[in-house]
Parts: sequence; structure tokens; C-alpha cells
Amino acid sequence: MHAAKMRVPKSTRRPSRGLIALNLALLAGLAAVSLTTSVSAQGFRSGNDRATSSADRVRGEYAVVAGETLGGVSSVIYVLDSANRELIAIKWDDGAKALEGIGYRDMNVDTMGDPDR
Repeated sequence: MHAAKMRVPKSTRRPSRGLIALNLALLAGLAAVSLTTSVSAQGFRSGNDRATSSADRVRGEYAVVAGETLGGVSSVIYVLDSANRELIAIKWDDGAKALEGIGYRDMNVDTMGDPDR
């Protein structure tokens, strides 16, 4: 009798070196993105003429709250960045099928204002 060749099922094969290298590269990319603390995509702050470096702005911590406008015609989304103390209000424009900015508020400027107002 001939010795039968045993086939190893595909599910028990060892992963290839390419797949292991890809997973390590993805893990390194995720670690690099997670460990960075500054944002460098924004060159200017609203209401300020000076350019900000990436060290001036920290990674945001966001809270999102739904609300309505005073007239009650459309809904509004308020996004608070508590790390950078900024607040924006946006609404959905059904005609353009996009979010439209309604307002921006720098709360750092608010806290430096006249307290007797």
C-alpha cells in the first residue's frame, strides 16, 4: 500500500510573512496617530491674524448636543471642543445635502471679556 499524503486544512496553515508585516505596519501607523498630541492642519485661528503653530493647539475633546433654532424651523448640532475651548453650531442643508456652519465661538475670548457687562 502507498502512504497517503495528508493535506493540511487551510484553516490551520501558518500566516504568511507578508500578512504579519502588513499587520505590524498598520499597528505602527495606529500607534503614531494615537500618540500625537498636536494638530497642524489649521494655520490660522478665527479672529486672530497671527499664524498658530501646531504646538499651540492640542487634540480636541468633543461633546455633541442637538438643539433647535429660535424659530424652531430647523435642528442644530452644537459641537464643543473642551480642550481648545471652542464651540461651533452647524445645521443640515437639505437642498445641498451638506452640513452648513451657523456660528463659531472662541470661549477663551469670552472669558477675557469685561466681567461687569
